[in-house]
Order: sequence, then structure tokens, then C-alpha cells
Amino acid sequence: MKTKISAFIVLFLMAVGVNAQIDRSKQPEPGPASKIILKKPGEFKLKNGIEVLVVENHKLPRVSYSLRIDNKPIVEGNKAGVSSILGAMLGNGTTSISKDEFNDEIDFLGARLSFGAQGGFASSLSKYSDRIVELMADAAINPLLTKEEFEKEKEKLIEGLKSEEKSVDAVAGRVGPALSYGVKHPRGEFVTEETLNNIEFGDVLAFYEKYFNPNNAYLVVVGDVKMSDVKRQMKKYFGKWEKSAGVDITIPQPMPNAQYTQINFVDMPNAVQSSISLTNNVDFKMKDEDYHAVLIANKILGGGFGSYLNMNLREEHGYTYGARSYIGTSRYNASRFTAGASVRNMVTDSAVVETLKEINRIKTEPVDTDDLANAKAKYVGDFILDLESPRTIANYALNIKLNDLPEDFYSTYLKKINAVTKDDVMRVANKHFKPQNARIVVVGKGSEVIENLEKTGIPIMYYDKYANKTEKPVFSKPLPEGLTANDVLGNYIKAIGGMEKLESVNTIVTEMGANFQGQSMTTVLKQMSPNLMSNEVSMAAMGTVFKQAFDGEKGYMMQMGQKQDMPEEMINSMKSKKSIFKELNYLANKKEMVLKAIEPVDGKDAYVIEMKGDTEESKTVVYFDVASGLKVKESETVKGPGGQLMTQETTYGDYKEFDGVKFPQKMSVPMAGMKIELTTNSVKLNEPLTKKDFE
Repeated sequence: MKTKISAFIVLFLMAVGVNAQIDRSKQPEPGPASKIILKKPGEFKLKNGIEVLVVENHKLPRVSYSLRIDNKPIVEGNKAGVSSILGAMLGNGTTSISKDEFNDEIDFLGARLSFGAQGGFASSLSKYSDRIVELMADAAINPLLTKEEFEKEKEKLIEGLKSEEKSVDAVAGRVGPALSYGVKHPRGEFVTEETLNNIEFGDVLAFYEKYFNPNNAYLVVVGDVKMSDVKRQMKKYFGKWEKSAGVDITIPQPMPNAQYTQINFVDMPNAVQSSISLTNNVDFKMKDEDYHAVLIANKILGGGFGSYLNMNLREEHGYTYGARSYIGTSRYNASRFTAGASVRNMVTDSAVVETLKEINRIKTEPVDTDDLANAKAKYVGDFILDLESPRTIANYALNIKLNDLPEDFYSTYLKKINAVTKDDVMRVANKHFKPQNARIVVVGKGSEVIENLEKTGIPIMYYDKYANKTEKPVFSKPLPEGLTANDVLGNYIKAIGGMEKLESVNTIVTEMGANFQGQSMTTVLKQMSPNLMSNEVSMAAMGTVFKQAFDGEKGYMMQMGQKQDMPEEMINSMKSKKSIFKELNYLANKKEMVLKAIEPVDGKDAYVIEMKGDTEESKTVVYFDVASGLKVKESETVKGPGGQLMTQETTYGDYKEFDGVKFPQKMSVPMAGMKIELTTNSVKLNEPLTKKDFE
């Protein structure tokens, strides 16, 4: 024991001695870049043209097979979506094995097998490698493509489009590329319900025959295998795949960049946030001499948490949860630089101005020494970590082939990253980041953001949700003279049953159902006058997953078995309620209410009432249909867990009368970052509840 203590003392003194010799006033000089030695994968080529790359790794008894069909980008035109349907149909059986038998065997082997329209992937224990290759090849060469599956997958895509109809992110993801590349370019076209309805079963079969073939195919094999076994497997199973007639794919030129900085605005009246994306097209390839400098420049601008954009828009101003930039590469002159974020409506204009400011900053000011060093360190660390994966070696080899890269591209990668200078960063930023020729695609609620966007002085052009140019929308209409918020609330109360009826209701028990992440969900809401409440959410396979209760004096929230007391602020808010009907509370509490305007909600005019919340920053905006008087939407802005303001929107529809009072049959509510569609199953009024129901 004494020897061990002595050894520790010696080591301690040695450490002190070394530290004493270090001048901590100077930043240490960076050491030499790590020397990267990459083992070259084994390679061979089948007679039908498939190139096979093999990386042997015997640490674990597993193997994976990645098939890539390297076609040029394909224009699908008025049948956009045909490749998506094919990709969904592939890998579900073969002409000799039914779908159920095929999937059952994959499960039995503990394997994975999936396909897309341009390739596939399989993995399994190495002892099953022969069978998994056989199944993969059979599914690729002899796929079970039936009309029944075609109709099913087509309907799924149509339903998916419908569910994204009101999604700001989905619209932004469609309009941005369409305006950048053009809707007739493979990177700019998009799938619509119309193009899907144009697709027949025969179109999918024709697409498969024309484009899913070994003509331009690569197979990457990684894992516990021997080269001799892989050669035998590939020749036996994939060697029988016959080449097809060559197809000459012509790629149209992308749209030119904008002549000047402009805002391309898409009005989404339901938006609670604005999506901002500054974008310009770039001709940027992996083999460009500036490749590594561009990576570093983008990392500093918007490629990580400490980037210019994120530190400004998130950390300094609190506009967003995250701001990013990205620059893509393309062998076909079709990539983009983008920079932006999702921000609160009220700061949309400020976020645009600050985004432009940070891009111009990296173009005109030398980057800080620490920022440059941190960006390099991040790439070095990620690169070295990636090398621990055998699949990385194979992907690097494939990249060299596909992108016409020099053989030493990856072995000299860190050297080139570390060689990037401040001048390099500014030079490539000026070459590729072009705010002077950028479209700033903004998707948001025009009635709340356009007035301030116009004040930026940046020209604004208007587009619909499908990238068609339009006139400036009419965001609001003048209010009838003399109409007040109290009048609108009174009309709503009358429309759902009248004041006398509502005041006679002492309890309400509402049961609603929904589907969430593939499971059925039930919500039971109990209310008792004036302010008692219990809301319990359960899922079929899990029981109660959430419960919130308030008994008139105290309350709690419980999620996944974790219980916590209701915050004091929420308790005070609950205590202030005088009725179980929200609108009666608005009147009773004499909240500061302002009738703001008439705005469209789902194509119909609605009165907009803004009500101050319980704190200075919070507010509630309620929309009442002009024709029916019924409430159709409610938007609540509150402080989130991190102190940032967040807005939650609920929509209402399909009202039905229960015991003399109308309640919405359909509700769309935010939950776990998603919109959940709730259907009212039953409403019971004046049920005999007691205080125990709210414990």
C-alpha cells in the first residue's frame, strides 16, 4: 500500500513540474494533423455491370449489403410520385414468395431488408448471409408488384399529402426547391394529389423496367465475410440480373438565381410560426478545390450550435430554437445554399434582417481565430469518429468513384481541413453565399407579418402553396361599424345554446378519441362548476399516459407515472375561472379584449378577438366564424420551459348538439410536436360528479 501511495506522490509531483513549465498565456500550437491510413476495399465487377465493394470486418458476426442504382436525377412530370410508389412496393415479396411469407422469414432471421426506388439495404447475422443475399436479389430482380399493393400505397401517399395541407414546414419544403430549380427540374418538381391520380399501375411497372436495373449499380458489402464468399454470392444471386436498354436522361438546367434580393412570401393563415429560408443556387462539387474551405465557412456561419446564425437568432435575440445554414453538393449543377430558421410571427422581419446581417458579416469580416479553430476541431473529431465504422470506409470508396475524386481525397482530408485560412473562408463565402441574388422564402401568416416585412425595404413577391405566382392576398377585411368583442362573444354563446342554458350546466364529461403514433388514444375531460377539472389521456397498450387535475384549491400533473404539483401561476389562473365555459370566463373576468379584424380561416371569414393572458407576454387569440358565430380556432401564446415564447393552436369544427348545447365533434390539438385530430365520442351534461373525481 505504501508503494502505491509513493507512486501517486511521484506522479503528482511530475504533473506539477510539467505544468510549471507551460506558459499558459499563450495558446498551444496545434499538433500535426493525424495521418489517415484507409484500408482500400476489395472490388470486383459482375458481367452485368454491378460493381461490388467489400470491406471485411470480423469484430462482430454481422454483415450488411447496400445496393445503389446511380441513375441521374429523373423528371417524373405530371406523374410525380411514381418512384415513391415503386419504392414503397419493393421489398414486399417476390413472384415466388408471398408478402407475408417474405416478411415472416426476414423477421425469423432477425434481419433487416428495405428498398427504395434507387436501391436497397439488407443486414443480418453473417451465418444467414447467403439467405439474406438470396432474398434481397430475388426482391430486386423478381419483385411482387400487384395492383392491390399499388392502390394501397397510392392512397397512403394521398392521405399523407392531405395531412400536410396545413403544415408550414411541408409547404416551405415544397416551394423553396420549386422556386430555386423550377417545377420542371427533378429537384424542383413535387408530388400532388393530381399527379398521384395520374399514375396507373402500368406506370409503376414501366418505371421499374426502365430505371431499376443493374446498368449503373453498386453493391457495398460490409462485415464478417470473406471476399471469396461474397464473389460466389454475388455471381450466384445478383449475376442473373439482366441489363436493360440504356436510357439517356436529360437534366434540364435549374432556374437562374434571383436578379436581386427578394422575399418570396407564401401566406398560411393558420401559421403560428414563420419558416424563413434564404437560398441561392450553387455549382458546388466534392471535387472542387474549395470543398474543405466551404465546409468550414458554412460551419462557422450556421453549421452548429455556436455558429453566427444560432448565436444571434437563438442566443442573443430568442427568436427561434435553432438557426442553421446548409450548402449541398451535386454532380449535376443542382445544389443550393440555404440559411434560416422557424421563428415567431412577431419577429419574422427582424429574423430576416439578422440573417442577412450574419451572412454579410462572414463575407466582409475575417472570422475570429477561435471560431476557425473550433470549426476545424469539430470536423476533425467527427471524421475520426466516423472512421470507427467499417461502413464509412466503403462509403468513402464509393464517394471517390461517384464523384470523380482523387484517390487520396480522404487520406488528406484532415490536412486540407486544417489548412483552411481566414482568407479562404471569406473568399468562398463571397463565391457561394449570395444574399444579393437570393430568394428569401417566407411561409407564414401574412396578416401578422407582412406589414413589418414591407418595412425592411426588400421587394416582396407572393406565391401560393404550390409555387404559383399570385397577387398580394387580402389579409383582413374592415369590421362592421360599432361591432365589439362582447357582441361576437354574445353571438357565439347564443349559437351554442344561449346564456340561460350554459348557466344551467354544472358538470360536463367529454370523451374523445384519436390515433397517436399508430395507437388508439382516449381523452376523458371532466369539469365541474366553477373551476374543477380533470383531464386523463390513456393509450390502449400503455394505460394512463397523462393526467391533469385541479380540485378548486390545488392541482397536479402526471406524465408516464411522474407526478408534480401544478405551478402556482397555473393554480391562480384556475382559481380565477367563474365558469366551465371559456367564453363565459372571458366575460366574467373582464379580460382586456380587442376585436382586431376579419380574417380568413380555411377559406371562410372569421372575427378575430385578442385577449391578454395572465402574464404580460401571454395572450390568446380566438377566431369566430362570421356566418355561424361558432368558434373555429384558438391560438395561445405562453412562455415555454426555456423561457421562450411558444404558440399553441387548436382548431374546432363539425359542431353537434348534446342535450341542448353544441360542442365541436372535431378538434385538432398540439401534442409532442404533432397535430392530433380528436373526435368527440360523447358529451354528458350535469352528471353527478363530486370533488373526489378531481383528486
